[in-house]
Amino acid sequence: MPEYTPPKVWKENAENGGQFASINRATAGAQEERVLAVGKHPMQLYSLATPNGVKVTIMLEELLALGHEGAEYDAHLINIGEGEQFGSDFVAINPNSKIPALLDHSTEPSTRVFESGAILIYLAEKFAVFYPEDTAGRAECLSWLMWQMGAGPFLGGGFGHFYAYAPEKWEYPIDRYAMEVKRQLDLLDKNLAERRFLCGDEYNISDMAVYPWYGAAVLHNIYDAAEFLDVASYENVIRWATEIEGRPAVQRGRRVNRVWGPEENQLAERHDASDFDN
Repeated sequence: MPEYTPPKVWKENAENGGQFASINRATAGAQEERVLAVGKHPMQLYSLATPNGVKVTIMLEELLALGHEGAEYDAHLINIGEGEQFGSDFVAINPNSKIPALLDHSTEPSTRVFESGAILIYLAEKFAVFYPEDTAGRAECLSWLMWQMGAGPFLGGGFGHFYAYAPEKWEYPIDRYAMEVKRQLDLLDKNLAERRFLCGDEYNISDMAVYPWYGAAVLHNIYDAAEFLDVASYENVIRWATEIEGRPAVQRGRRVNRVWGPEENQLAERHDASDFDN
């Protein structure tokens, strides 16, 4: 392969290949006028069941399981493969054009929240749950939450892209990101060797943030790379992820806005608890 020489000034190449090339852009902002549906509940979620989307649906289902009626929500499907995240109404909620995006109509005026970590914090503070009350505990929780927000792109946009989605497999980026992902898994494994959950004995929003990414890596062969990454060797991560996945609220949250995989695991949109029974 000839060595790539970067041009003096980079210009966007629409034919750069890769599974998501058709929706990638070098500019921000709405690309079309598109009205979003609005349901009857206080929380309006616009999302897709990617790991970042699953974080929020897990949190909402956990809140409802505790009896917080104010967490009732409508989950509207945003098909990122079709570019629906660039519609005008969605961009008004999330100018970064990424799922998930939340609009809380229980406030006046309505409150928009974007970025999955910010949504978890917003809901944890609003309902005063899954968020340690003491200073040290909260700092630990936020540290692991921010770790995931910074580390996740190395797993998804780094390793996942070059191993599974890029038009060709290149040794250097795959080796570079595989090394980093294994370092991350080793970090989690060492932490979880001494703790039931990421921060200790209590399950909180940091677990909800980390599980959809790294739980998928060790339990669900994300990117078809389980053997390549030797995920079976991270026994403490597997134990932790298995316990979380056994929670009924997590099982429900994983289904919401999912439109792939076994039909019994799919729920394209959620507007009522009874939707899970259909």
